[in-house]
Amino acid sequence: MLRIMLLVATAASGLACSLVVEPAFADTRETASMVDRPNILMIFLDDFGWKDTSYMGSDFYETPNIDELAHSGMVFTDAYSCAANCAPARACLLSGQYTPRHEIYNVGTRPRGKSEYRRLKHVPGVDTLDPKIKTWAHQLQVAGYKTATIGKWHLSEDPLPYGFDVNVGGTHSGSPPRGYYPPHNRVPNLEDAPPNEYLTDRLSDEASKFITENKGHPWMLYLTHFAVHTPLDAKTELVAKYEAKQPGQLHNHVKMATMIQAVDDGVGKIVATLDQLGIRDNTVIIFYSDNGGYGPATDMDPLKGYKGTYYEGGIRVPFFVSWPGKTQPNTISSEPITGVDLYPTLCDIAGAELPSEQAVDGVSLVPLFKGDVQRMTAANGPRSIYWHFPAYLDAYSVWDEQQDPLFRSRPCSVVRKGKWKLMQFFETDELELYDLENDIGETKNVAADNPQVVKSLFSNLQAWQTNVNAPTPSTPNEEFDPVAEKSAIEAMLNPAGGQKKKAKRLK
Repeated sequence: MLRIMLLVATAASGLACSLVVEPAFADTRETASMVDRPNILMIFLDDFGWKDTSYMGSDFYETPNIDELAHSGMVFTDAYSCAANCAPARACLLSGQYTPRHEIYNVGTRPRGKSEYRRLKHVPGVDTLDPKIKTWAHQLQVAGYKTATIGKWHLSEDPLPYGFDVNVGGTHSGSPPRGYYPPHNRVPNLEDAPPNEYLTDRLSDEASKFITENKGHPWMLYLTHFAVHTPLDAKTELVAKYEAKQPGQLHNHVKMATMIQAVDDGVGKIVATLDQLGIRDNTVIIFYSDNGGYGPATDMDPLKGYKGTYYEGGIRVPFFVSWPGKTQPNTISSEPITGVDLYPTLCDIAGAELPSEQAVDGVSLVPLFKGDVQRMTAANGPRSIYWHFPAYLDAYSVWDEQQDPLFRSRPCSVVRKGKWKLMQFFETDELELYDLENDIGETKNVAADNPQVVKSLFSNLQAWQTNVNAPTPSTPNEEFDPVAEKSAIEAMLNPAGGQKKKAKRLK
């Protein structure tokens, strides 16, 4: 059932009194006019946390241009990435498929962390998106769109065979070419960067250039910034500003603040380009991030966790859509959405067909964007969304809010349905249940108090695993040493100095 209510947001969120649309919806696809197809700009950031914008509550980072865009459309408070780190999140986004279908589970295929701490042999998966998979970029090309990827690619050596006409900066690398300052050797269309050019600025300029050159017909621009991925490389001319600024209670990282401002300044320039060309009203802008923020430098409070964890701070991310004339300004949705939804959504906006030869796991969000009450009802209540990570991801050198001191994530599978989130851990067969409506910070595992909910969700999760042929790690790792594991955990929890080693924001 869909509910509409008036929300007065807290001062921490920075959001005004707004219409709230809370539907549980079916996949009802609306075809865009082939005559009046809108341009599409997706601004996709890297390691950008749920609270890293002013409109979501940052008390140190400055994002006036992003905030203005967010207020011009619909903000999603419960938007998710399909994975807790870069490569699998991007593979899900481009393919419209959950991880077991494309088999990219981690950054690279090697096991992470010390072997004596891993109880099971991880599932390596693959590190390249199968070129036989038709991406949404392919489908939009067929529909007559000019397509470009500008920035990070991370899924193969060359994005052009995956449906893009233009590539600036995209390679198999998941990190900036050489930090955020040149030289950018062997990186497509960035070789001519002058010595003091900041990479984020250059990518924003390339975006404006692409938009200007293609103003005469529909285009889709996937602006996939490297920012704010490590290395934490400050934009030099902004450092003094943030060093002089009063630190916030939530955020205080000077380098991160400069990196975020560089993104925001670029967003302002790109929107100004759209205005100058007279095409802003015919351009859909989607703002999104690939996973939670980098733990040692930012904070998603009240969410638990950060990049690499499957707690909320690692997978819940900022998301909004600004679509003039279609999306009502200053609206907020708490409907859970996820990365695989973008494939059918983009095709829906563009009037492109979904591929007939492959699965697409998401649903179009276009009816939700439009707040269409009649079309946003569903007979079966909230839908389920899923995550599957049959690998390991080792801890930061300083840690907190992760599964244990040794790993940010161990092999797990997750389902969210409505307010409930169930986590399955393959090493121990443990199940954790969280009531996100009443405990957004996942402070209390309520599995023991809700056996019927656990039974229903676990059955749901197992059925989905079977349906997508999800590999579940079960082979014991012969190098696992329980004594060494226990000793290492105890040393982290009770170091010689008596001070628990925790994550801390680095200046």
